[in-house]
Amino acid sequence: MKFDDPNFEVSMQRSLQEVERRLSATVAGGGRLLDESADHLRQAGGKRFRPMLTLMCAHFGEPDNDAVYKAAVAVELTHLATLYHDDVMDEAPLRRGAPSANSRWSNSVAILTGDYLFACAAQTMADLGTEAVRQQAVTLSRLVQGQINETIGPDANSDPLEWHLNVLSEKTGSLIATSAQFGAWFSGAGPDIIEAVTEFGELIGIAFQLSDDIIDVESSSGRLGKAQGTDLMEGIPTLPVLFALRGTDPAEARLRELISQPVDEADLPETLEMLRASQGMRQAREVLNDYVARSRKRVHQLPEGGPRQALSGICDYLANRTS
Repeated sequence: MKFDDPNFEVSMQRSLQEVERRLSATVAGGGRLLDESADHLRQAGGKRFRPMLTLMCAHFGEPDNDAVYKAAVAVELTHLATLYHDDVMDEAPLRRGAPSANSRWSNSVAILTGDYLFACAAQTMADLGTEAVRQQAVTLSRLVQGQINETIGPDANSDPLEWHLNVLSEKTGSLIATSAQFGAWFSGAGPDIIEAVTEFGELIGIAFQLSDDIIDVESSSGRLGKAQGTDLMEGIPTLPVLFALRGTDPAEARLRELISQPVDEADLPETLEMLRASQGMRQAREVLNDYVARSRKRVHQLPEGGPRQALSGICDYLANRTS
């Protein structure tokens, strides 16, 4: 990610390099197999969005301190651990363009590696005090609840749209909110700033997932690192689909029929064409824009300067994202 403020850019690049060094050092020492499997996804790359957000928000206080770096490492280790477990649940052969741990080794190795990374994150958090450990535990609880609720789906008495947004909040927004919170907290920023960046993180995390929902339909194949329409073929309920399913326009009856179940590959081009032109897609875009606007409102509560510009840049990116 590029930043408008050159001094902020230099500081962020230096800090991200330090986080990368600490990530590698933290997961080392578990033995030959664990050393290799635990470092597998770290080496595969990724955006490092969560530690980057921690470092950004630390610039509202004193950013260059050991506690901030430890917090940034802990949130990324937590995220990486969830990816190992996700790949087992999804039976995914690839992650970040490389063979997933479960396909390279086995489900058992992938699960245990994820557990090991959670343990490494917990050890790192323990150095930051009881309240930090408590917040990490709350975040992990929300992550698991979100994953469970996504797995079981809404019951007959629940609104599928509200259920979906709650899943995104728990599964994704929770850790991104904590990432922002830790940055401001451990840099010594004031309570108003901590509250604003935490709320920003929650909202922007949901917005990222909603953007993924839309791009899976709108983009060309492979823009998200997976085949176009994958969610449709797997029957995964996304925001455009949920809106389209609750529509009543007779002209969209064929679309509702197609998306009421996993879409056959042969029907995918027709489904994508109709879904792109549907009222559901327009409504989904409106919800995304609302979350971006609410995120931007939190940014405007923060002091002016490089970190505020960087957070505003995330809002701009999501508002115009195509991949």
